[in-house]
This record gives sequence, structure tokens and C-alpha cells, in this order.
Amino acid sequence: MQCDMCGKKKATVHLTEIVDEQMSEMHLCEECARNKSAQMEQQFGLGDLLAGLSDAGKTASAADPKNALVCSGCGLNYEDFRKFGRLGCGQCYTSFKEHLEGLLRKIHGSSRHLGKVPVSLLPPGTAPAPALNLSADVAAAPLTVPTVEDLKKQLHTAINAEDFEQAALLRDKIRALEQKK
Repeated sequence: MQCDMCGKKKATVHLTEIVDEQMSEMHLCEECARNKSAQMEQQFGLGDLLAGLSDAGKTASAADPKNALVCSGCGLNYEDFRKFGRLGCGQCYTSFKEHLEGLLRKIHGSSRHLGKVPVSLLPPGTAPAPALNLSADVAAAPLTVPTVEDLKKQLHTAINAEDFEQAALLRDKIRALEQKK
């Protein structure tokens, strides 16, 4: 498939744009994709988006105490975060905590990290990992790893329920744990 913009090179980037509920697809080569990306960033930059979300309806002034906020880990100030839309290190979350909670809630729906494993996929009887709060220390309690015996019980339950896909996954986990020993 050829690039929709230049028509010369092979399209390796595929964009789908939805504007006014109308979907359009573009197939671009790398060079045209870079140009399109630069155009989009000029029109609507990530830093502007994040700044708008974090300070909706507020105007920044030199006397604003947020402008004086500086990360103790990397030296990034809050104004630079607003400008570029990127934090400098993990310590930034603690340094800018008061101002990031609302932003994270708007973007992710929560200011807490709930983990990467969906609750529906946790083994029966396993409690989900406790939510990490921004006010808590970065170090979290380690997750419990199921034992081979626990996995074998789950395997038998899956076989009895004729859930053979789950049984195969459990079998593979058991083998992996046994090989580590």
C-alpha cells in the first residue's frame, strides 16, 4: 500500500481520524507521518492539553505558588511540566502531588494505581492488590505469588468445570514454577 500523501513510498503508519463523527483513514510513509505529527502537535500540543486539564479555568501568574514548585529529585519545576506535559522522574509525583491528583482523576478516572491484572482474571479467593495512593510511599507491599499447590487446586477446578483454556494456562504456570525450583 502506497502513502496517501506522497504516493511514492510504502505506507507503514496507519492513522484513523474521527472528526464530527466522520471516520477517515490515512496510510502514510514514515516521513509523511512525521510531518503530519508535527502539524498536529502545532495545532494541539500535549503540554497544552495537560495544562488545560490541570488548570481548567485558571490563569497562571508569576505570583502563583505552583510556579515555585520544584521536584526534589530532578529539579523540574511545575511550570515546565505544564509546558512540556512530561514529568522528569518518579519523585515528581510526590513533589507535585496536590496538583497532579485532579489531573490524574480527569485523565484516568482515578488518582490511584490499581495494578495491571484485571480483578476478573485473579485466581478465586485472591484479593486484588491494595490501591496505591499518591500520598503513600512509593514502596508497596509485594504481591503474593500463588504456590504450586494453589495452582493445582485451581487446575482441578478448571478441569471439572471443563474450562480447558484456563486449565492449559494453569498447567503452564505450574510447569514454569516447577522449573524455577
